[in-house]
Amino acid sequence: MAANDMVCGVWPVIEALRAGKNIEKLMIRREAGGDGIREIRQLAMDRQIPWQPVPVEKLDRLTRTEHQGVIAFLSQVEEQDLNEVITRAYENAETPLILALDSVTDVRNMGAIARSAECFGVHALLVPKMGTARLGPDAVKSSAGALLRKPVCRVSRLTDGLHAARDNGLRIVACTEKGSTELSASDLTGPLVIVMGAEDEGISDAVLRMADELVRIPMAGSIGSLNVSVATGIILHAALSQRPGRP
Repeated sequence: MAANDMVCGVWPVIEALRAGKNIEKLMIRREAGGDGIREIRQLAMDRQIPWQPVPVEKLDRLTRTEHQGVIAFLSQVEEQDLNEVITRAYENAETPLILALDSVTDVRNMGAIARSAECFGVHALLVPKMGTARLGPDAVKSSAGALLRKPVCRVSRLTDGLHAARDNGLRIVACTEKGSTELSASDLTGPLVIVMGAEDEGISDAVLRMADELVRIPMAGSIGSLNVSVATGIILHAALSQRPGRP
């Protein structure tokens, strides 16, 4: 992890928070106290930045810099507001297509997914703030730079973002092996959110309950499931092929 990807130390982190730096998450030494740490926690709560209590050994492994029990991780990816992204698509006479990722934690998968999103005309990625792969240099590299060009909308809970998308007229389609509709028979036209699930547990029940349609990708092999980045590419290609003016 690059040194310029982190801010270490109580007062540097406070200044970064006060300055509105694009902080993805914080790690704070367990049982750390004092006015500075309390202010960091309050600022993080005010800005809805997740923080994680960790043993000091973990902080020591991440940096040789004097961290004083706290490290802030900077994101190279600028966040955008989901409502604004959707409104902008409508204003440009485009049909909004949002890709929502439910707890995709592998950095390389995140990068590959962002690259497919860029290639297949997705307007934005929608991800939860907690339990998601870091959007740091490794993810940007894996995306071939797509994460620097594709809007990323982060929400406290994925269901919050899906409610906002629905309020803007978007249907929700979840890609899952539990789906009753085969991909070839699915309707991927119109304003749409496509939801992809975590590598191990798939899409959460709370998100599945919000879906207007559950779609599955048919397979002939014996493994039974696809890597999430591969599955994303398949369904995004299908969505693109159904859209007017697209190949």
